Amino acid sequence: MKNSVTRALILVLITLALWCEARGQSARGERSVRAVTIPVTVKAKTEMAVLPQLVVLEDGEPQQTLSIRGAAQSPLQLAVLVQDDLVSSIGNDIQTLADFIRRLPPGSRVMIGYLTAGTLQVRQRFTTELERAARALRVPVGAATAAPFNPYVQVIEALRRFDGLPTGRRAIIMISDGLDLSRGLDAAAPTQSIDLERAIREAQRRAVAVYTIYAPTFGGTGLGGLRLVSYGQGSLNRIAEETGGAAFFQGTGAPVSIAPFLREIGASLQRQLAVTYLSTHPNRGFHRIEVRAEGVELRHPPGYTR
Repeated sequence: MKNSVTRALILVLITLALWCEARGQSARGERSVRAVTIPVTVKAKTEMAVLPQLVVLEDGEPQQTLSIRGAAQSPLQLAVLVQDDLVSSIGNDIQTLADFIRRLPPGSRVMIGYLTAGTLQVRQRFTTELERAARALRVPVGAATAAPFNPYVQVIEALRRFDGLPTGRRAIIMISDGLDLSRGLDAAAPTQSIDLERAIREAQRRAVAVYTIYAPTFGGTGLGGLRLVSYGQGSLNRIAEETGGAAFFQGTGAPVSIAPFLREIGASLQRQLAVTYLSTHPNRGFHRIEVRAEGVELRHPPGYTR
């Protein structure tokens, strides 16, 4: 009798151990997939009547698409960031920028921030009151004393403001000289800036497309020198390309007007999609993304770092 009880107890313990192991494997399997959202822009000049059929590949393998949300399904979430030491001519475009915000589709959420000395100055938190956001804009200080430590540290601060919002179509418009001199001139190159790299990773992780407009600053690229301008514009171009946005320049000086740039950005945002898919690659590191659609040219981040 005693032996029978012992054998039964052993069988129960073995069964329990196998069940726990199976549950552990199941839990690990659940953790091996996760939803990833990326911004995808259709590079077409006409309005989209029907959302395109997309195929998403991660690290060369097809992934299951969970949702594709366009302007009608996902209101825009937009942060407008203006560097505070821009040359004074940019002040003439503040009204143009305010009008751009007013014309955004109803339901859009807008934040207004200034890249300035000390920390990011948030003039208006995310709000659906577009008139209120437009009125929060002001003319940049336009002095070297208003220069940020480097613009990308404060871009990262702005990106964290998206964390309290639902996933969807997200973007930043950044008017800046793009120059990070915080660690010296040699470290300001687009491939060397540590904080530029961090800003790109944070934007990719949050599915935020960054649109950049170059303008010189007092004490930065405004000092002249093709090397400084090249580093600044190269950095702005890199963060735009690697997040699915676009970069806008007008030579090496301040643009005569940013209105043409804003028109292009507005058209791109109308064709922006929030694409969510199920990633089957749980390992850390960089994961390359490719999005395909028959007969349609697309712009999207080249990947993200987990």
